[in-house]
Amino acid sequence: MMLLRMKIMSTLSWIMTMNGIARLAFYIYHCKILKFLKIFDVVRLCEGGELLDRILSRGGRYTEEDAKTIVVQILNVVAYCHLQGVVHRDLKPENFLFTSRDEDAPLRIIDFGLSDFVRPDEHLNDIVGSAYYVAPEVLRRSYNLEADMWSIGVIIYILLCGSRPFWARTESGIFRSVLRSDPNFDDSPWPNVSPEAKDFVQRLLNKDHRKRMTAAQALSHPWLRDSNQAMPLDIFIFKMVKSYICATSFKRAALKALAKAIPEDELVYLRTQFSLLEPKNGSVSLDNFRVALAKHVTDAMKESRVPDILNLMQPLAYKAMGFEEFCAAAISTYQLEALEGLGQHGSSSLWIFRTGRKPGSSQWRNWHWK
Repeated sequence: MMLLRMKIMSTLSWIMTMNGIARLAFYIYHCKILKFLKIFDVVRLCEGGELLDRILSRGGRYTEEDAKTIVVQILNVVAYCHLQGVVHRDLKPENFLFTSRDEDAPLRIIDFGLSDFVRPDEHLNDIVGSAYYVAPEVLRRSYNLEADMWSIGVIIYILLCGSRPFWARTESGIFRSVLRSDPNFDDSPWPNVSPEAKDFVQRLLNKDHRKRMTAAQALSHPWLRDSNQAMPLDIFIFKMVKSYICATSFKRAALKALAKAIPEDELVYLRTQFSLLEPKNGSVSLDNFRVALAKHVTDAMKESRVPDILNLMQPLAYKAMGFEEFCAAAISTYQLEALEGLGQHGSSSLWIFRTGRKPGSSQWRNWHWK
């Protein structure tokens, strides 16, 4: 899988460059300009067919255990793309091919024709993708990497139950369903699907993109935790730590209090990300973030200007951050809000962070019990 990732990312910039050159060559003509007659893309042969065909050949859906094998491969390559600042924008079963007809053949991701470079804090606004898999925020013309995670959620929903979560007879009807409807988790076979798998899909198909799992977070979810996969570095951590550094001292204090209420399942992801930064004496500084990112740098990452985020983390050059403060810095209050079981302490801290006010008012009681 690592070889696949490197091939994808080392050729993506080249493909985009060649496409631009080809367009120019076709659009201009002069007797002294060498004319392009035809252009061919030559890629590795994948004889196993599309993931969609495999789903259909299995009677429309996968067992949970077999689905996990597929999901882990999808998440691994998408996590790598996202670290490079590349959003695919057209993830669907038709764009995943098996290398051979063997039952355990590895997957390959294809069709980067709609992909784009995007910085962690940047938003794209053009509506692209395939109707059944497009995220709500894409239709609202303001989205980032989280749009791919929605598409993955749709794919996994199909893998586990054999039907689409959003359906209509027309494209406009599908879009309305994506924006307004909730996926059905009540009908067969969902009552027989494990709670972990159901939670996994629900956390990807959250209409609020801020509450969605990243690819790296998804790989550390309890449903996939026994897959023994090496966890990838998550650019989301860089984004959250940058925001923490820029926050007021009052908000940082609220985040530190909130960090004490983080469920154990969420700590698995944070411990992994902290270890990937290779802490020295139990702490990390800006150098740790810089070195960790440098290990994964490619031309695509440079093109997307992902490393620019390090410039906004400069205050971390003069201090060290232990694991407890790292947890406070790296947590997403929106993702925690989507979880159950935060308790009174966690809810109070979340309220302080959001409003800057102490809990106890009527607004607090309404918010706490909503």
